[in-house]
Amino acid sequence: MSETARNTSSAMARVALVTGAASGIGEAVCRILAGSGVAIAAADQNAAGLAALQDRLGPGVRFLSAVLDVRDEAAQQAFVADVEAKLGAITDVVPCAGLARSAPAEEMTGEQWDLVLDINLRGTFLTCKTAAAVMLPRRRGSIVCLASITARGGQPGRANYAASKWGLVGLVKSLASEWGNRGVRVNAVAPNGVDTPMLTAGVPEHFREGVMLDRTPLGRFAQVEEIAQGIAFLLSDAASYVTGTVLDIDGGLTAGYLTHKQGSDYALHQR
Repeated sequence: MSETARNTSSAMARVALVTGAASGIGEAVCRILAGSGVAIAAADQNAAGLAALQDRLGPGVRFLSAVLDVRDEAAQQAFVADVEAKLGAITDVVPCAGLARSAPAEEMTGEQWDLVLDINLRGTFLTCKTAAAVMLPRRRGSIVCLASITARGGQPGRANYAASKWGLVGLVKSLASEWGNRGVRVNAVAPNGVDTPMLTAGVPEHFREGVMLDRTPLGRFAQVEEIAQGIAFLLSDAASYVTGTVLDIDGGLTAGYLTHKQGSDYALHQR
């Protein structure tokens, strides 16, 4: 078998389960993986978004979708069974479903706290758990979760979101420790701000422009495709010796802390 044929055969054997697939990073992951011949199992609460995703991927892509809430373990189990029956063995898992509900900590309601932790952390755990139930016996699989650069530090007004992402990093490292010797790798990416409606709606303009971009050496927000490409790498055989890792895709935000104007040394310029 030629190298080209071997690579094509390997890609066609892959089946990726992606939650939060109807928009943002999840949608970009589906597009990039489908472009490499990977079958796509897409889950989201947005039925119209899933239909639009299928249209964008086109008729040549093996595709299955489900409208589900990631907090519903039974629904996730049913989707995994459906995917395995109709698309084949799940090899790649990308839990992208997530949200933010910002509020000062002293004013944050229990409902706001629970919603963010339940979807971002519990929902991710349930996706990993239900997929691992079929991947572990085959000793094959790769999971890439969606953390955040907020998992590297706190952020005023986002106690619930920060807690969910810090917890997610602990989850990833724990699952990697448990499942590595059983053939399943678990990693995460930690983006800085990504140019999506969620960023625009959830973060005030003065903070986006005056703080986030001011302290990002590349001086811009990420495009969804840039995050999705990092996820695709961690899923691939090119990262076959990588597990338990959180890959910062942050435009250099965490390269330094005493930075100003995209990394310029303010003190140096005042000499």
